[in-house]
Amino acid sequence: MLRLLSASKDDPTWINVWSWVFIYEKGYQSTDTAVSSVFTKMKGVGYTNVDGEERVWDMVDYVFPEQGDSSFVVMTNYIITKGQKMGKCPELTEPRYLCNSDSDCERGIIERTGHGHMTGKCVGNTTKTCEVVAWCPVEDDHTIPDPALLMSAENYTLFIKNSVTFPAYGVKRSNLVEGIDNQYIKSCVYDPTTSPLCPIFRLGDLVQLSGFNFATIAKVGGAIGIVIDWTCNLDYDQSECKPVYTFHGLYGNPNETDMARASVGYNFRYAKHYMEDKQEKRTLLKVFGIRFDIIVRSVARKFDIIPTLTAIGSGVGIFGVATVVCDLILLYLLPKREFYNNMKFKVTETVEQEPLDEFSSEKYVSKE
Repeated sequence: MLRLLSASKDDPTWINVWSWVFIYEKGYQSTDTAVSSVFTKMKGVGYTNVDGEERVWDMVDYVFPEQGDSSFVVMTNYIITKGQKMGKCPELTEPRYLCNSDSDCERGIIERTGHGHMTGKCVGNTTKTCEVVAWCPVEDDHTIPDPALLMSAENYTLFIKNSVTFPAYGVKRSNLVEGIDNQYIKSCVYDPTTSPLCPIFRLGDLVQLSGFNFATIAKVGGAIGIVIDWTCNLDYDQSECKPVYTFHGLYGNPNETDMARASVGYNFRYAKHYMEDKQEKRTLLKVFGIRFDIIVRSVARKFDIIPTLTAIGSGVGIFGVATVVCDLILLYLLPKREFYNNMKFKVTETVEQEPLDEFSSEKYVSKE
């Protein structure tokens, strides 16, 4: 082994291997991943004027679910169906629901894409459709508002509070790092160049940094991932352990031009129930929004003698194995293996000494 080390000291391959093990792979350090928690808070007010009806939307109205989760949706567009109540009404005037007589509407059938339970009746004046037991009137969601009704969401702000703990090293860090105080938070907005540590993000900037156009994604919805990366070298001071934010479009293509593609965007429905004249009613909203998923990725490194010794042993072992493998290839597989064999091994002849005969042996002893 000593011969191998001394013979390889000046070999560039030796230097490359140690550089890979210790500098790039940091084989002299142990690693740990963090236990993490994320809190979020949205701020901003939206305004709509649909058919002369003015309405103000605050964070309670446009954030789903309630504030504080690491995965949430911000509503940017919607289709509203007011005053629905349980009863019997005709289906939408679409080809799949059209009928000529009651025989076209089988009683008790529920269409997969329908709105209710068929009564077996074909109703209507000029255009007839099957009657259903459902929340009436049924929702018509074929026309999506364009531009999005809540384009003002572009100026909403998102506050992210993230804390991480590396249990192996007893280190706790927060994205509210040194220098970020109440005064700073009141005025800062995240910018990758001028304010890379500010925990307050403008929604329009998040969409842009993920590669999307806000007007496009606001109309039909989408999904964006916010990655908080904690890659820390704890051989330095803990104050050097700071988060790095990156943004990614998780669903859809920002350059998408084929609007006929199936299931474009992101949407869901929810209803607000109320009582009117002792009858239950609801307001149904089909919500188009941007889903935000906050993903924490972490790794901390610190010097440890055990992985250091392991890395050294592995590096030495690599050279030992490499020598054996090279010898096998050169001695048995290459066309010029005889030449290599002669260069590697020196063949010498051994001369056997003839034994003394019995007479010579006696004569020698007598002289003694």
